[in-house]
Amino acid sequence: MLDRIHLSIVQEVEKQGSLTAAAGVLHVTQSALSHSMKKLEQQLGTDIWLREGRSLRLTQAGQYLLAVANRVLPQLNLAEERLRQFAQGERGSLRIGMECHPCYQWLLKIVSPYLAAWPDVDVDVKQKFQFGGIGALFGYEIDLLVTPDPLNKPGLVFEPVFDYEQVLVVAGNHPLAKEEYVTPKQLGKEVLVAYPVPMDRLDIYSMFLTPAGITPKRHKAIETTDIMLQMVASGRGVAALPRWLVLEYADTMNVVPVRLGKKGIAKHIYLGAREADVDIDYLRAFIAQAKRPAAA
Repeated sequence: MLDRIHLSIVQEVEKQGSLTAAAGVLHVTQSALSHSMKKLEQQLGTDIWLREGRSLRLTQAGQYLLAVANRVLPQLNLAEERLRQFAQGERGSLRIGMECHPCYQWLLKIVSPYLAAWPDVDVDVKQKFQFGGIGALFGYEIDLLVTPDPLNKPGLVFEPVFDYEQVLVVAGNHPLAKEEYVTPKQLGKEVLVAYPVPMDRLDIYSMFLTPAGITPKRHKAIETTDIMLQMVASGRGVAALPRWLVLEYADTMNVVPVRLGKKGIAKHIYLGAREADVDIDYLRAFIAQAKRPAAA
Protein backbone atom coordinates (compact mmCIF):
# COMPACT_ATOMS: atom_id res chain seq x y z
CA MET A 1 0.00 0.00 0.00
CA LEU A 2 2.54 2.59 1.13
CA ASP A 3 5.60 2.54 -1.11
CA ARG A 4 8.85 4.43 -1.20
CA ILE A 5 7.65 6.51 -4.14
CA HIS A 6 4.83 7.90 -2.01
CA LEU A 7 7.30 9.11 0.59
CA SER A 8 9.48 10.63 -2.12
CA ILE A 9 6.51 12.43 -3.65
CA VAL A 10 5.41 13.96 -0.35
CA GLN A 11 8.97 15.04 0.44
CA GLU A 12 9.61 16.56 -2.99
CA VAL A 13 6.29 18.39 -3.17
CA GLU A 14 7.11 19.97 0.18
CA LYS A 15 10.62 20.90 -1.04
CA GLN A 16 9.66 22.11 -4.52
CA GLY A 17 6.34 23.72 -3.68
CA SER A 18 4.23 22.13 -6.43
CA LEU A 19 3.27 18.83 -8.02
CA THR A 20 4.76 19.94 -11.35
CA ALA A 21 8.19 20.74 -9.90
CA ALA A 22 8.20 17.56 -7.83
CA ALA A 23 7.32 15.49 -10.90
CA GLY A 24 10.30 17.00 -12.72
CA VAL A 25 12.70 16.09 -9.91
CA LEU A 26 11.33 12.55 -9.66
CA HIS A 27 11.32 12.10 -13.46
CA VAL A 28 7.65 11.18 -13.70
CA THR A 29 4.75 12.97 -15.33
CA GLN A 30 2.52 15.15 -13.21
CA SER A 31 -0.49 13.03 -14.10
CA ALA A 32 1.29 9.86 -12.96
CA LEU A 33 2.31 11.53 -9.72
CA SER A 34 -1.21 12.79 -9.07
CA HIS A 35 -2.73 9.41 -9.89
CA SER A 36 -0.33 7.63 -7.53
CA MET A 37 -1.17 9.92 -4.61
CA LYS A 38 -4.91 9.88 -5.31
CA LYS A 39 -4.88 6.07 -5.28
CA LEU A 40 -2.99 6.12 -1.96
CA GLU A 41 -5.53 8.53 -0.45
CA GLN A 42 -8.35 6.23 -1.52
CA GLN A 43 -6.61 3.21 0.00
CA LEU A 44 -5.88 5.04 3.26
CA GLY A 45 -9.26 6.68 3.43
CA THR A 46 -7.79 10.10 4.20
CA ASP A 47 -6.47 13.11 2.28
CA ILE A 48 -2.77 13.88 2.15
CA TRP A 49 -3.19 17.42 0.83
CA LEU A 50 -5.89 20.05 0.76
CA ARG A 51 -6.01 22.40 -2.22
CA GLU A 52 -5.99 26.11 -1.43
CA GLY A 53 -6.25 27.85 -4.80
CA ARG A 54 -3.20 26.74 -6.76
CA SER A 55 -1.26 25.64 -3.71
CA LEU A 56 -1.34 22.47 -1.63
CA ARG A 57 -1.45 22.29 2.14
CA LEU A 58 -0.60 19.09 3.98
CA THR A 59 -3.31 17.65 6.17
CA GLN A 60 -2.47 16.23 9.58
CA ALA A 61 -2.06 12.83 7.91
CA GLY A 62 0.15 14.43 5.27
CA GLN A 63 2.34 16.08 7.87
CA TYR A 64 2.80 12.74 9.59
CA LEU A 65 3.69 11.11 6.28
CA LEU A 66 6.23 13.88 5.59
CA ALA A 67 7.86 13.26 8.97
CA VAL A 68 8.09 9.56 8.15
CA ALA A 69 9.60 10.38 4.76
CA ASN A 70 12.23 12.68 6.27
CA ARG A 71 13.19 9.97 8.73
CA VAL A 72 13.03 6.86 6.53
CA LEU A 73 14.32 8.02 3.13
CA PRO A 74 17.82 8.99 4.35
CA GLN A 75 18.13 5.54 5.95
CA LEU A 76 17.08 3.81 2.73
CA ASN A 77 19.46 5.95 0.67
CA LEU A 78 22.33 5.16 3.04
CA ALA A 79 21.50 1.44 2.98
CA GLU A 80 21.49 1.41 -0.82
CA GLU A 81 24.80 3.28 -0.96
CA ARG A 82 26.47 0.89 1.46
CA LEU A 83 25.14 -2.16 -0.39
CA ARG A 84 26.44 -0.69 -3.65
CA GLN A 85 29.84 -0.21 -2.00
CA PHE A 86 29.86 -3.81 -0.78
CA ALA A 87 28.95 -5.04 -4.27
CA GLN A 88 31.81 -3.06 -5.83
CA GLY A 89 34.35 -4.02 -3.19
CA GLU A 90 34.44 -0.54 -1.67
CA ARG A 91 34.63 0.07 2.07
CA GLY A 92 32.32 3.05 2.44
CA SER A 93 32.31 6.66 3.53
CA LEU A 94 32.54 8.31 6.93
CA ARG A 95 30.58 11.53 7.35
CA ILE A 96 31.62 13.54 10.39
CA GLY A 97 29.60 16.37 11.91
CA MET A 98 31.17 19.06 14.10
CA GLU A 99 29.70 20.62 17.23
CA CYS A 100 33.05 22.05 18.28
CA HIS A 101 34.52 25.09 16.50
CA PRO A 102 38.14 24.75 17.67
CA CYS A 103 38.15 20.98 17.16
CA TYR A 104 38.65 21.30 13.42
CA GLN A 105 42.43 21.63 13.87
CA TRP A 106 42.40 18.57 16.11
CA LEU A 107 40.33 16.62 13.60
CA LEU A 108 42.86 17.27 10.83
CA LYS A 109 45.46 15.38 12.89
CA ILE A 110 43.13 12.39 13.03
CA VAL A 111 42.03 12.37 9.41
CA SER A 112 45.51 12.33 7.86
CA PRO A 113 46.78 9.06 9.43
CA TYR A 114 43.30 7.55 9.18
CA LEU A 115 43.13 8.08 5.41
CA ALA A 116 46.57 6.52 5.09
CA ALA A 117 45.45 3.45 7.06
CA TRP A 118 42.05 3.16 5.31
CA PRO A 119 42.59 4.08 1.65
CA ASP A 120 39.20 2.69 0.60
CA VAL A 121 37.21 4.90 2.97
CA ASP A 122 36.20 8.45 2.07
CA VAL A 123 35.91 11.06 4.82
CA ASP A 124 33.64 14.09 4.66
CA VAL A 125 33.46 16.73 7.40
CA LYS A 126 30.22 18.67 7.75
CA GLN A 127 30.45 21.80 9.91
CA LYS A 128 26.91 23.00 9.28
CA PHE A 129 25.67 20.72 12.08
CA GLN A 130 27.07 22.91 14.86
CA PHE A 131 24.67 22.39 17.77
CA GLY A 132 22.31 20.31 15.61
CA GLY A 133 24.37 17.17 15.38
CA ILE A 134 22.07 14.88 17.37
CA GLY A 135 19.33 15.35 14.81
CA ALA A 136 21.85 14.80 12.02
CA LEU A 137 22.85 11.46 13.55
CA PHE A 138 19.25 10.35 13.91
CA GLY A 139 18.53 11.59 10.39
CA TYR A 140 21.41 9.56 8.91
CA GLU A 141 23.02 12.73 7.55
CA ILE A 142 26.27 12.01 9.41
CA ASP A 143 27.90 8.91 10.89
CA LEU A 144 30.01 10.46 13.66
CA LEU A 145 29.55 13.59 15.73
CA VAL A 146 32.40 15.50 17.37
CA THR A 147 30.98 17.25 20.43
CA PRO A 148 31.91 18.45 23.92
CA ASP A 149 28.27 18.10 24.99
CA PRO A 150 26.97 14.52 24.59
CA LEU A 151 23.30 13.78 25.16
CA ASN A 152 22.00 10.52 26.58
CA LYS A 153 19.60 9.45 23.83
CA PRO A 154 18.38 5.90 23.10
CA GLY A 155 20.04 4.56 19.97
CA LEU A 156 23.17 6.72 20.30
CA VAL A 157 26.50 6.05 21.99
CA PHE A 158 29.19 8.59 22.91
CA GLU A 159 32.80 7.74 23.59
CA PRO A 160 35.26 10.18 25.21
CA VAL A 161 38.36 10.58 23.04
CA PHE A 162 40.41 13.18 24.88
CA ASP A 163 40.39 15.61 27.80
CA TYR A 164 41.39 19.24 27.67
CA GLU A 165 41.34 22.41 29.75
CA GLN A 166 39.35 25.45 28.70
CA VAL A 167 41.44 28.56 29.38
CA LEU A 168 41.31 32.30 28.95
CA VAL A 169 43.42 33.62 26.08
CA VAL A 170 45.00 37.06 26.45
CA ALA A 171 47.71 39.06 24.72
CA GLY A 172 51.21 38.59 26.10
CA ASN A 173 51.27 42.18 27.35
CA HIS A 174 47.78 42.08 28.88
CA PRO A 175 47.67 42.67 32.67
CA LEU A 176 45.93 39.31 33.15
CA ALA A 177 48.78 37.47 31.39
CA LYS A 178 50.78 37.52 34.64
CA GLU A 179 47.97 35.99 36.71
CA GLU A 180 48.08 32.34 37.77
CA TYR A 181 44.32 32.26 37.27
CA VAL A 182 41.48 34.73 36.73
CA THR A 183 38.17 35.20 38.53
CA PRO A 184 34.83 35.99 36.84
CA LYS A 185 34.91 39.51 38.30
CA GLN A 186 38.16 40.25 36.48
CA LEU A 187 36.43 39.73 33.14
CA GLY A 188 33.70 42.25 33.86
CA LYS A 189 35.71 44.99 32.11
CA GLU A 190 36.90 42.88 29.19
CA VAL A 191 35.68 42.51 25.62
CA LEU A 192 35.00 38.79 25.18
CA VAL A 193 35.65 37.42 21.70
CA ALA A 194 33.76 34.17 21.06
CA TYR A 195 32.36 31.95 18.34
CA PRO A 196 28.93 32.92 16.93
CA VAL A 197 26.86 30.46 18.95
CA PRO A 198 24.25 31.00 21.69
CA MET A 199 25.86 32.19 24.91
CA ASP A 200 24.37 29.35 26.93
CA ARG A 201 26.38 26.93 24.77
CA LEU A 202 29.68 28.69 25.51
CA ASP A 203 31.57 27.21 28.47
CA ILE A 204 33.00 30.59 29.47
CA TYR A 205 29.44 31.69 30.22
CA SER A 206 27.73 28.50 31.43
CA MET A 207 30.62 27.27 33.61
CA PHE A 208 32.30 30.50 34.69
CA LEU A 209 30.62 33.88 34.19
CA THR A 210 26.89 33.17 34.48
CA PRO A 211 27.06 31.26 37.81
CA ALA A 212 28.92 34.26 39.25
CA GLY A 213 26.40 36.73 37.83
CA ILE A 214 29.08 38.44 35.73
CA THR A 215 28.85 39.64 32.13
CA PRO A 216 31.78 41.00 30.12
CA LYS A 217 31.98 44.61 29.03
CA ARG A 218 31.11 43.55 25.50
CA HIS A 219 30.58 40.32 23.58
CA LYS A 220 32.00 40.11 20.06
CA ALA A 221 31.30 37.15 17.76
CA ILE A 222 34.12 35.95 15.50
CA GLU A 223 33.66 32.88 13.29
CA THR A 224 37.24 31.75 12.67
CA THR A 225 39.85 30.77 15.24
CA ASP A 226 42.72 32.51 13.42
CA ILE A 227 40.96 35.89 13.34
CA MET A 228 39.84 35.45 16.94
CA LEU A 229 43.42 34.93 18.11
CA GLN A 230 44.68 37.83 16.01
CA MET A 231 42.09 40.05 17.71
CA VAL A 232 43.32 38.84 21.10
CA ALA A 233 47.00 39.28 20.17
CA SER A 234 46.33 42.88 19.11
CA GLY A 235 44.75 43.65 22.49
CA ARG A 236 41.20 43.99 21.20
CA GLY A 237 39.69 41.42 23.52
CA VAL A 238 40.12 38.12 25.35
CA ALA A 239 38.79 34.68 24.43
CA ALA A 240 38.23 31.20 25.88
CA LEU A 241 39.73 28.25 24.01
CA PRO A 242 41.29 24.83 24.70
CA ARG A 243 44.78 25.11 26.20
CA TRP A 244 46.24 22.75 23.58
CA LEU A 245 45.01 25.00 20.78
CA VAL A 246 46.38 28.17 22.39
CA LEU A 247 49.80 26.55 22.85
CA GLU A 248 49.89 25.70 19.14
CA TYR A 249 49.54 29.38 18.29
CA ALA A 250 51.69 30.74 21.12
CA ASP A 251 54.92 30.32 19.13
CA THR A 252 53.71 32.52 16.27
CA MET A 253 51.26 34.87 18.03
CA ASN A 254 51.53 37.07 21.09
CA VAL A 255 48.96 35.10 23.10
CA VAL A 256 49.13 33.22 26.40
CA PRO A 257 46.70 30.92 28.24
CA VAL A 258 45.48 31.71 31.75
CA ARG A 259 43.53 29.32 33.97
CA LEU A 260 39.82 30.07 34.44
CA GLY A 261 39.33 29.99 38.21
CA LYS A 262 41.59 28.41 40.77
CA LYS A 263 40.65 24.85 39.78
CA GLY A 264 40.33 25.50 36.05
CA ILE A 265 37.63 24.21 33.68
CA ALA A 266 38.04 20.58 32.61
CA LYS A 267 36.32 19.49 29.40
CA HIS A 268 36.10 16.37 27.23
CA ILE A 269 35.61 15.74 23.54
CA TYR A 270 33.33 12.88 22.57
CA LEU A 271 32.60 11.01 19.37
CA GLY A 272 28.95 10.08 19.01
CA ALA A 273 27.53 7.42 16.68
CA ARG A 274 24.38 5.42 16.13
CA GLU A 275 24.40 2.32 18.31
CA ALA A 276 23.69 0.12 15.29
CA ASP A 277 26.84 1.38 13.54
CA VAL A 278 29.48 1.17 16.26
CA ASP A 279 30.71 -2.25 15.11
CA ILE A 280 31.46 -1.08 11.56
CA ASP A 281 35.19 -1.69 11.28
CA TYR A 282 36.25 1.59 9.66
CA LEU A 283 34.09 3.65 12.05
CA ARG A 284 35.53 1.78 15.03
CA ALA A 285 39.03 2.40 13.67
CA PHE A 286 38.43 6.15 13.50
CA ILE A 287 37.36 6.25 17.14
CA ALA A 288 40.47 4.27 18.08
CA GLN A 289 42.66 6.69 16.10
CA ALA A 290 41.06 9.63 17.88
CA LYS A 291 41.82 8.14 21.29
CA ARG A 292 45.55 7.93 20.70
CA PRO A 293 47.48 10.40 22.89
CA ALA A 294 49.33 11.96 19.96
CA ALA A 295 46.02 13.09 18.48
CA ALA A 296 45.32 15.62 21.22
